[in-house]
Amino acid sequence: MISEKTQDQALLHLAQALRERGYHFVTPTPLTHERVNQRPENALAEDMHGIFGWSRPFQRELLPPALFNLMELADVLEACGSRWRSRVRLSSLDGQLFVHSAFPTDAPDAVFFGPDTYRFASAIQAHLNHHRGHIARAVDIGCGSGAGALLTALARPQAEVLAVDINSAALRLTRINAALAGAGNLQARHSDLLKDVHGEFDLILANPPYLIDPSERAYRHGGGPLGAGLSLAILDSALSRLAPGGSLLLYTGVAMQDNQDPFLGEVRQRLEGLALEWRYREMDPDVFGEELLEGAYTSCDRIAAVVLEVTRPAS
Repeated sequence: MISEKTQDQALLHLAQALRERGYHFVTPTPLTHERVNQRPENALAEDMHGIFGWSRPFQRELLPPALFNLMELADVLEACGSRWRSRVRLSSLDGQLFVHSAFPTDAPDAVFFGPDTYRFASAIQAHLNHHRGHIARAVDIGCGSGAGALLTALARPQAEVLAVDINSAALRLTRINAALAGAGNLQARHSDLLKDVHGEFDLILANPPYLIDPSERAYRHGGGPLGAGLSLAILDSALSRLAPGGSLLLYTGVAMQDNQDPFLGEVRQRLEGLALEWRYREMDPDVFGEELLEGAYTSCDRIAAVVLEVTRPAS
């Protein structure tokens, strides 16, 4: 029986070996991933990107023995008849590699990474460039792969950065991704929102799930009205935990109805009369358009990616 520590070390070494070989992959939406993989010529992996990016079955001979052995030690190999398949993917973002769940992300504890992650990273960079105040403590709520926390930890190496989640698989991969990037100031901890961590924060980040998922997978299901439940809960949790001068950066998705933004209405109600500065913008007006075909979204106009920034004045 291989210990979890040995598995984690092997997965870290696998990621390091791929990085040394110049591996680079940008992860698309699940729908794009599915469509590209459905092409007959893409039935089998023919290179590292096919194995670790597109999650395609592969012949053992395609991998150098050392890499195959690392996959065995890391317990990320899945048999596909006479072939094999990786149970993890690796994606590139801002010069870093991130380990996350293989496609399709059907498991309840799947660790997601995709276009939302890239948009979230862009929002973080814009926020850090705009708000140049000192950040001593930061936290990423629902950290997933740890991308938001990790990029913040690298940008502010003097800060204590927490990555919190209720998903143990997410916390495991966050720790591996932090070790891969050399982010020693990042700590991954179990917490339901901010209930299990103490104190105030100079920066609170969140990129929560925002869809209604019939299977209620943790990485995808936002709950509440049209998927906004978790985003609103994060806003409520964060307001009392902002240090003077501290900010909340919430990236989420909003289902628009009758040309109206119901999430913005909820935000206004919560922030009205409070001594807080805030701004709200649409980053992308149309994401996950396929969701409009069925279920909870058949009466919606579109789903937009939005960014909410809330700052408590320094004095």
